[in-house]
Amino acid sequence: MVAIDIGRICVKTRGREAGKKCIIVDIIDDKYVLITGPKELTGVKRRRVNIKHIEPTELKIEIKPGASDEEVIKALEEQGLLDKIKEKVRVEIY
Repeated sequence: MVAIDIGRICVKTRGREAGKKCIIVDIIDDKYVLITGPKELTGVKRRRVNIKHIEPTELKIEIKPGASDEEVIKALEEQGLLDKIKEKVRVEIY
């Protein structure tokens, strides 16, 4: 199983942003994490989400906790993942 950790690229499974990718920026507690798209890349705003509403992928970037959107974009560029993060995923609703 893929861990929920800082820098992990995830797919939102619920809400209006379902199917869009995001990155975990900080862990709030055992139920919530802070994510960002960043908005200009994927359309996902920086917000707190329940971990039940995201699906972690095997992709991960190196960022510090609470990294700004600019730092996240820089890390994605350095690791060549800009195109990967922009891809939308079809989410099964159950």
